[in-house]
Amino acid sequence: MADYIIQTESLNFQYSKDKKVLEDISINVPKGAIYGFLGPNGAGKSTTMRLLTGIIPEQGNAIKLFNQPLQEQLPKVFAKIGSLVESPALYLHLSGIDNLKYIAKLRNIPEEKIHETLKLVDLSRDGKRKAKQYSLGMKQRLAIAMALLNEPELLLLDEPVNGLDPNGIIDIRKLLIKLNKENGVTIFVSSHLLSEIEKMCTHVGIISKGKLRFEGTMQELSKAAGLCKIQLTIDEAQKWQTELEANYQNVNLVAQNQLTVDIGNKELIPDFIKTLISKNASIYEVKILDGLEEWFMTITNDNHTDEK
Repeated sequence: MADYIIQTESLNFQYSKDKKVLEDISINVPKGAIYGFLGPNGAGKSTTMRLLTGIIPEQGNAIKLFNQPLQEQLPKVFAKIGSLVESPALYLHLSGIDNLKYIAKLRNIPEEKIHETLKLVDLSRDGKRKAKQYSLGMKQRLAIAMALLNEPELLLLDEPVNGLDPNGIIDIRKLLIKLNKENGVTIFVSSHLLSEIEKMCTHVGIISKGKLRFEGTMQELSKAAGLCKIQLTIDEAQKWQTELEANYQNVNLVAQNQLTVDIGNKELIPDFIKTLISKNASIYEVKILDGLEEWFMTITNDNHTDEK
């Protein structure tokens, strides 16, 4: 039997009688996973996060953490959980070290853990600087350090890369993969950025308008998306466009020597290339664009934001 760290069984939630925010959400987060909880803004991600961390009480008994009902474990279960759900509560006039000292005192954590944790999030050199001097990415890493002080088995992060520049995003991604691989932390991370979830996660759940539209591994997600789009850099692209249109969908000339083609799925790529080469095509580059983005947009096609 699979060992799940988080399970919800038909989780429902509404703020008012006529407005359901979550409807029959059943998620299963295996131990050791990096689980991406993906959906557009207003889909219900933050509400789910607040329910999982007890910030708002659940309206039933649908949530299990560590194979036990959440309500039976409050508040002691938080000794095993680190979370960053609301915006980071940093004391900007204090140094990074003093922010962590405050948390350590509050949670009876030995102070020697502070330097270990700062090293883990790559802030050792900046520990004595005041948090107000930190960049946005550093503040986010300090907030994650605060969540990691008690060496949690489960880390819950709501949109941890929101507002960060590309370098900040890469830093957080590397940190989460490292925590998962080296420390065995199970991570549940919400985001509206498909590209980030793709690069980092082992499992994914997609939510839209308060309903779960998909759950599975990244491989299952690619399979569900079906179409695979590739970009070809090829001599005489216009000539090949005409030839490929006989057998393939959406063959588009995007530059003088570049085509995009929908070919079905990734497994068909080797034969597709072999066939072209056998017809003396001069191919310089093949790039997988994937149909994942388009598929994601289709299943979450929702311009109405009901909940932030």
